[in-house]
Amino acid sequence: MSINNSALKITTDNNIYFEQVKKKEKRKSFVKGILFLLPSIILFGVFLFYPLLRTIYLSFFLTNAAGETTLFVGWENFMNLFTSPIFLQSIKSTFLFVLYTVPITIIIALFLAIIANEKLKGIGLFRTLYSSTMGISVAAASVFWLYLFHPSIGLLNILLGKIGLEGIGWLTDPSWALIGISITTIWMNLGFTFLILLGGLQSIDSYLYESADIDGAGYFYKLRRITIPMLSPTLFFVITVTIINAFQTFGQIDILTQGGPMNSTNLIVYSIYREAFVNYKFGSASAQAVLLFIIILIMTFLQFRIGERRVHYQ
Repeated sequence: MSINNSALKITTDNNIYFEQVKKKEKRKSFVKGILFLLPSIILFGVFLFYPLLRTIYLSFFLTNAAGETTLFVGWENFMNLFTSPIFLQSIKSTFLFVLYTVPITIIIALFLAIIANEKLKGIGLFRTLYSSTMGISVAAASVFWLYLFHPSIGLLNILLGKIGLEGIGWLTDPSWALIGISITTIWMNLGFTFLILLGGLQSIDSYLYESADIDGAGYFYKLRRITIPMLSPTLFFVITVTIINAFQTFGQIDILTQGGPMNSTNLIVYSIYREAFVNYKFGSASAQAVLLFIIILIMTFLQFRIGERRVHYQ
């Protein structure tokens, strides 16, 4: 009996010892993991988490020109936004801008990617041309389009005059300014979207097309039944990223229209910039930034909730 008790005690002591060793190993692994992640944690903390928390904090205060809080107003900054016709116009313009740019960019880029994916002589040149807008900065592209949109010497209005049509105030007419900005943005985003979609097309297994050829399937049948379903993960990624980028558009608006004419191109990000660094109302600007964050969060959630159901993974 005493032998059994001794063996049981030894077994228990061994189990306790091994559990302590496992806990020590887990702690070591955790510490090592934290040390590896520490540079990223510091960078994210300084440049992401702190600004986010600071923005939320400022949205509940009035501030002076130096950005220092002066008076706690609670939800008043948010309530004022929804009664401000300028901010409501900026929300409307932002959603119209997203509606104009996202579908057209993806459709054109998908069309170009399908063409560039064909095995034709010299197709590499066209792939380079289609993706070349990636190498052009927002400032350079905006200046380029600024000359194209010029009401008197701009190439677009000269072409319209050649066919007997009146020139358009691409950046000076409130009815056309947002369309002009959208055209610029579509052109600027084509290169990135095209390159991602082309990569997705080239990752599709060729045996699927070979099997379809054996069955006598036509080009458009393969496009509808093979290419688009197999490309759906890439399309899902591109749509999500393009929507987020559209909501965050700033550079071309600042250079081309400065939010005008009559606030027709005053998108939310530019409205935040003008409220903070022109009017020095950091509390109101922070409230707008928080609302933009919530809008993007909701749009992304809906995209994952609805769009991911149609994604077909290989």
